[in-house]
Amino acid sequence: MSLLAVVISYLIGSIPFGFLLARLLKGIDIREHGSGNIGATNVWRTLGPVPGLAVLLLDMGKGVAAVMLGRQLGGAETELLAALGVLCGHSWPVFLSFRGGKIIATGAGVVLAVSPVTVLVALAVWLITVGISRYVSLGSMLAAISVPVTMAVLKMGGAYILFGVLLAIFAIYKHRPNIKRIMDGTEFKVGKGRRD
Repeated sequence: MSLLAVVISYLIGSIPFGFLLARLLKGIDIREHGSGNIGATNVWRTLGPVPGLAVLLLDMGKGVAAVMLGRQLGGAETELLAALGVLCGHSWPVFLSFRGGKIIATGAGVVLAVSPVTVLVALAVWLITVGISRYVSLGSMLAAISVPVTMAVLKMGGAYILFGVLLAIFAIYKHRPNIKRIMDGTEFKVGKGRRD
């Protein structure tokens, strides 16, 4: 059942909502615009807030759906394996030649399903960081780092904390280009034009 949950979750994660919505609304390949990413942030910057918010909610929904599926097919271990599956699907979608998003929205959906308190803390970290630095990417990375810390404070158990650590590492890895641009001073800042 665990393997089935992982495979189905990977396929769920592979559904490229950002790509599909950009095709539907504007007839464009979102990968050829802005940062080239299929996630909510690039859709927001390229198509506007309404499509961006729609992609955010849909990508979060993938994370929630995967955890719920894993929970139905098994216990805590299965739901966490399903969570990893959906994150891998979003990041390396089979439907887009394995070129996907940065897992932040889908990861938020996963954490929401696993621990609503943890996702609220992560949201607060994101809002504070973006409010001070105006870097969405930095806010996303720090929010991801807050996940295992909050899970540890909540004493959620070793498996969940380990998952949180993997999520944070995964998020930082996917943001390598953003880290370089932050260090170079060329990273997009909220309110400073359109560039990721």
